[in-house]
Amino acid sequence: MSEATITYKIALAEYLSGTSDNISLFWKGRVALYALLKSYGIKKDDEIILPAFTCVVVPNAIIYCEAKPVYVDINPQTLNCDPEEIKKKITDRTKVIIAQNTFGLSCDLDAIMKIAREKNIIVIEDCTHGLGGFYKGKKNGTIADASFFSTQWNKPFSTGIGGMAFSSDTAIAKKMQKFEEDAISPGFMERMQLSVLLKARSIMKAPAIYWPMIKLYRFLSKNNLVVGSSQGNELETPSMSEGFLKKLAEVQANKGISELKQLDAYNLHRIEISKKYNECLSSLKITPPFQPDYATHTFLKYPLLVKDRNEFLKLAEKENIELGDWFLSPIHPVVKDFEKWNYTMGAFPIAEYVSAHIVNLPTHPGMKESSILKICEFLSKNKSMLITE
Repeated sequence: MSEATITYKIALAEYLSGTSDNISLFWKGRVALYALLKSYGIKKDDEIILPAFTCVVVPNAIIYCEAKPVYVDINPQTLNCDPEEIKKKITDRTKVIIAQNTFGLSCDLDAIMKIAREKNIIVIEDCTHGLGGFYKGKKNGTIADASFFSTQWNKPFSTGIGGMAFSSDTAIAKKMQKFEEDAISPGFMERMQLSVLLKARSIMKAPAIYWPMIKLYRFLSKNNLVVGSSQGNELETPSMSEGFLKKLAEVQANKGISELKQLDAYNLHRIEISKKYNECLSSLKITPPFQPDYATHTFLKYPLLVKDRNEFLKLAEKENIELGDWFLSPIHPVVKDFEKWNYTMGAFPIAEYVSAHIVNLPTHPGMKESSILKICEFLSKNKSMLITE
């Protein structure tokens, strides 16, 4: 383990009020989830509950363990797991509930933990969106039995790609460390590609070329031509690819050390931008996203529902308006053959409605006042396309 990796691990542990023994670092967040599930002894035919509004890499990690993803519908206000729906899906085979921080908002963890404790079920926080947020004054990722995080491009802070797992359970933490030690190192070309992409990131964010660069990057990563968040094979079948279990590279650790120092500032910036969007929507007589009292919402993305997403995104591209499309489907970005991931289309009406109509307003650290004003003007001009409630 490099000196940079050790330093990064210690810094992360301190941020989460733990020790370096509680943290394991991996090439991607999905690898951290897989290692966590294996560390808890998840095996064939075990059932894992997760929201029907997630990224495909989450059910992939479950299926890699030969376990069964069991989806639950979301709360239409929080876009997180509905605890009442969780209760309906618990069986004798349920071993884990994955509690996702959607767009930075923590789940109702008290309710979920109560359900889990009554049935001796493990709760894992999916903090890929939520690092730096809080649930009742406690940092996201420190409340449940364990948690996993992502530092991919569009996450609370970025190391290009990257992930980590956290557990205060000594036995689980030791098993995680063994996974980390045994994981293969990223290859030379992977490390070089990531280094180049990290240097090019600021260029990719320039408003004038945002849409062309996003399309190019997604095409290249889908076709396995560059290191990407989701590679082509992950979107086609839930079969573990060769070399999936990789450890963190030194280039990621070096970037993470500097980025972690900025995390609180990044999240304060996002919260301030979300307030401006709230004002904008309120002026248009549109209800802003719900913010429960129990959580500090960091708004990794600011969700907005529109009547015709394809047309809305086309208009945004034409006017160089930066918008996101999380989540294109209940298991983003998959749009067909859902049964491969044990998902039945039509079974989760709220998640399916939201995923058919949602777009995201940007809140990243590069957002400036002029960009926010331009987005608000765009929303005002296209108010008729917005869903008001």
